[in-house]
Amino acid sequence: MWPPFDLHQARTPLKTLAFERMNSTATPETPATVAQLNWSSALSVGDARMDDTHQEFVEQLQQLLATPPEQQLPLYQAFVAHTVDHFAQEERWMLATGFAPDNCHAAHHATILETMRAVVSHFEEGDAQIINRLAQALADWFPQHAASMDAGLALHLQEVGFDTRSETLADPQNVRPSSISGCGSVSCS
Repeated sequence: MWPPFDLHQARTPLKTLAFERMNSTATPETPATVAQLNWSSALSVGDARMDDTHQEFVEQLQQLLATPPEQQLPLYQAFVAHTVDHFAQEERWMLATGFAPDNCHAAHHATILETMRAVVSHFEEGDAQIINRLAQALADWFPQHAASMDAGLALHLQEVGFDTRSETLADPQNVRPSSISGCGSVSCS
């Protein structure tokens, strides 16, 4: 799991969340580094529909990072909506193929979405760089998530004969309901 940190020292206390970059502040002495994440075959998990969704995620993330902070909010809100749909899609597939509803992959998604939703109010309260900090944190986080949890999920879906385009199982008897509580990766039980 990620090391904890306080999302933002704001008047409204927020839950301790996951991204170290979120509390960083760039100064002339220590400028912020811009995370570069471009879609490539290295991010592919071997499932065309999941890869298409991931490519859209990466492209929207890069568009955010390339946009001046004062123009980011509408793009960010669209990115949050895309991410909600992206995670819901994967979670639907997990449930259809035997994952327990409270599996750790879905818990990671929930943590990310909670953080993403908290960013809007901070931006609106005047933290003009918070969207950039979150986008950079996501650019750091996503490759590992895709290579572990999502690649594991893609392999599981293939093994049980689940077609992500039609969202159907070739043989429903290949799956025992709610039997998997891990994240789907080989490194998680």
